[in-house]
Amino acid sequence: MSQHGPQSGKRSLSHTAALAFGALGVVYGDIGTSPLYAMKECFYGMHAIAVTRDNIFGVLSLFFWSLTMVITIKYVLFILAADNKGEGGIFALGELLPKERGHRQVRALLTFLALCGAGLLYGDGVITPAISVLSAVEGLNVATTAAQPLVVPITCVILFGLFMAQRHGTAGIAKIFGPVMLVWFVVLAVLGIKEILNAPEVLAAVNPWHAVKFFERNHLHGVLVLGAVVLCITGGEALYADLGHFGRRPIQLSWLTIVFPCLLINYFGQGAGLLLDPANAANPFYTLVPDALLYPMAALSTVATVIASQALISGVFSLTRQAIQLGWCPRLRIVHTSSAMEGQIYIPEVNFALMWACIGLTLAFEESSRLAAAYGIAVTATMGITSVLYFFVARWTWNQPLWRVLPPVLVFLVFDLAFFGANLLKIADGGWLPLVIAALVVMCMATWRDGRLALRQISLAATVPLRTFLGEVTAKEPLRVPGTAVFMSLSPQGTPVTLLHHYKHNKVFHQSVVILTITASDTPYVPEDNRLEIQELGMGFFRILARYGFMETPDVPKIMTRARATGIPIDPPSDTTFFLGRESLLTTGKARMAGFRKSLFALMSRNARPATAYFGLPPGRVVELGVQVEL
Repeated sequence: MSQHGPQSGKRSLSHTAALAFGALGVVYGDIGTSPLYAMKECFYGMHAIAVTRDNIFGVLSLFFWSLTMVITIKYVLFILAADNKGEGGIFALGELLPKERGHRQVRALLTFLALCGAGLLYGDGVITPAISVLSAVEGLNVATTAAQPLVVPITCVILFGLFMAQRHGTAGIAKIFGPVMLVWFVVLAVLGIKEILNAPEVLAAVNPWHAVKFFERNHLHGVLVLGAVVLCITGGEALYADLGHFGRRPIQLSWLTIVFPCLLINYFGQGAGLLLDPANAANPFYTLVPDALLYPMAALSTVATVIASQALISGVFSLTRQAIQLGWCPRLRIVHTSSAMEGQIYIPEVNFALMWACIGLTLAFEESSRLAAAYGIAVTATMGITSVLYFFVARWTWNQPLWRVLPPVLVFLVFDLAFFGANLLKIADGGWLPLVIAALVVMCMATWRDGRLALRQISLAATVPLRTFLGEVTAKEPLRVPGTAVFMSLSPQGTPVTLLHHYKHNKVFHQSVVILTITASDTPYVPEDNRLEIQELGMGFFRILARYGFMETPDVPKIMTRARATGIPIDPPSDTTFFLGRESLLTTGKARMAGFRKSLFALMSRNARPATAYFGLPPGRVVELGVQVEL
C-alpha cells in the first residue's frame, strides 16, 4: 500500500497536468488572444482616452482587477464549482435548477434568462472569429503600409478555410493546439517582460486607487473606456462551457500557472510601451515586437486566433446539440468526427450559417476596432445571467445559506452590471448586432419549444388511453403478422396517433409492437444501466422509455439492440419496421401562439432534420404516416 499510493498520486498528477496543457489550446484561445486588441481599443478605438500617464495607470489597474475578480475569483473559484455531472455552460447551469423549488413564475424567468444567455453566446460566436482573425492579420500593417488593402481579403480567406475544415473534425489538429498556445503565452510574457524592464514603474498600477481616480478624472468618458476594458475578459464563459472536456482542476491549474500571469505581464508590457512612447497606441501589441520578428509574430498571432475561433465554433456546436436535446431547437444533422471523443461533433447547418455571418461581418466592419464596439455587450450580458443563475443554484440546489451566497454574487454583479452598462452606451456603434442575433435565436428557440408543447397537447387530446386501446385489441383479436413494429411517440402516456392510424387503415398488427418514447434528461449523460425503462403490456405490446442526456445524441438502433438483449421478443433493428408520424401543420387552430409564431414554427418543422436521419433509423425500414394538425 505504501508504494501503490504515491504511484497512483503521480499518475493522477501527470494526468491533470496533461489535461491542463490541453486546456491551453481549447479553453483559453479566446481570452488568450485578447491582448491583440483590448489595450488598443482603450487608447485608439472609437472611444479612445488620451494617452497620459494617469490614464495608462488607470486602464492597467482596471485590466488587473477585472482579470482578478471576474475570471480568477468568479469563474475559476466559484462558477466552475457549478458542474452538472461534470458538464458546464449556460444550459448545464440552467438544468441544475430544481424543477420543484421556487415560484413558478420565478422558474420561468430563470429559464428565459438561460435561453437569453444561450442566444447571446451565439452572437459571441459570430463576432469572435471575425474580430480575432482580423486583429491578427492587421499586424501586417505595422510591418508595411502596402498590406492595408490585403487585410480584409486575407481575413476572409482564413475564415473560409477554417469553417470548411470543420467537416473533417478537429481531433487531429487539436493535438497541436496546446503546444502552439503554450508558445503563444510564453511569447506574450517575454514581450511584456522586455518592455516592463524599460519602465518598471508601470507595476504600481496594481493599486486599485488608480482605477478609482481614473473614473474621477474622466467621468462618462471613463465609463465608455470601461466598455473596451471588458475585451480583456472575453472567454470567461468558454472557460466554464469547456468544463466537461477537461475538468475543474486542470482548468484552474492552467489559468493560475500560465494564462493569468502571462496575460498580466503582456498587458503591463503594453502599458510600459505606451509610457515610453504614446504613439504606440495605434497598435500597442505589435509595437512590443522587434521589427525583424513582425512577420513571424503576425503568423503566430493568426494561428492563435484561428485556434481561439475553433474553440468557440466547437462550443457553438455543443450548445446547439444541448438545445436540440432539451427541446429548444429543431433536429439538425449531427456528425461525430471522432470515435474516441464524444464531444467532437460537426453540425453543417450551424457551421455554414456561422461562416457566412463571420465573413459578412468582416466585409461590413473592415476593422477590428469597429467590430470591438459590437463585441462586449454579448459577453457582459451572459456573465450577468450566469451570476444570477449561480445564485439560485447555490440557494435552491445546494441549499447554501443566504449569508454565504449573497455577498460574492453581489460583488460579481457589481462588475457584470458595470461592464454591461458601459457597453449599452455602444449600442449605436455596433452593440445592436449581438442583441439582434440573440433576440432572433431566443424567438426561434422559444417558438420551437412552445410549438412542440402545443403539438404534444393536441396529440394527447386526440389519443385514447393505452389500456382502452389494448382492451379493444384483445376483444377483436386482429390479424397478427410476423415481425416487429416500433411506433415512435412524443409522450410516454396514451396511445401514439401513428399506432391508431395504422390500426384504423390496415387492421393488422405485427407479432411484437413497441411504443418507443425518447426523453431528455436534465443531466449531460445518462448511465447505460438507467438508459431504458421497459414495460410489458401484454398481447405482444411493449412500451420503452429511453433517456438521453443533453450532451448525447439518441440512437434508436442501439436502443432496440439493448432492449432485445434484455430478453423481450423483438427482431434486430435491420428486420424491424419503424413507424413515424409526419405532421402537416395548419395554422388555423386555437393554440395559444401568435399567428407569425405559428407560421415560424411550421417553417422550422418543415426544415427540421428528418427523424429517420437524426435517430439513426435504417432508411429502408421506415414507414411515415401523414397527419394533419391544426395548430
